[in-house]
Amino acid sequence: MMEKSFVMMKPDTVQRRLMGKVLSRFEEKGLQIIAVKMMQISEELAKEHYGEHSEKPFFKDLVEYITSSAVLAMVIQGDDSISLIRKMVGATNPKEADLGTIRGDFALDMGRNIIHASDSPDSAKREISLFFKESEICDYDMPDQDIIYE
Repeated sequence: MMEKSFVMMKPDTVQRRLMGKVLSRFEEKGLQIIAVKMMQISEELAKEHYGEHSEKPFFKDLVEYITSSAVLAMVIQGDDSISLIRKMVGATNPKEADLGTIRGDFALDMGRNIIHASDSPDSAKREISLFFKESEICDYDMPDQDIIYE
């Protein structure tokens, strides 16, 4: 099933100049990048994005961190892309992330874990709508789509 997922490279990815390496993993897997936006997240948007954590003790630090520098927000499409991307990203805690995953290879600390990826179709839909207008999402065919998806 083709689905859309929201993925965000966090400030540590941008500041450590890892965006290209991370983005290439999704493309090399055959996933389709259909929207990309480099941006500085406002405090208001950060609080809305991480609203489910608002009562947790780390919420303030999470908002401060995600608004501290630029991020790269993306919409990625593919067959069962949400679960696939979550596997590629790895465990939230980088110390528990398998080598070969994005966090296992690049992240060093729970508070600086490189990347965010939607965890369900409902959260993907909500997160995409927070960061992108419908007109910013590009629909295009990949020339190798028949090879990737039989």
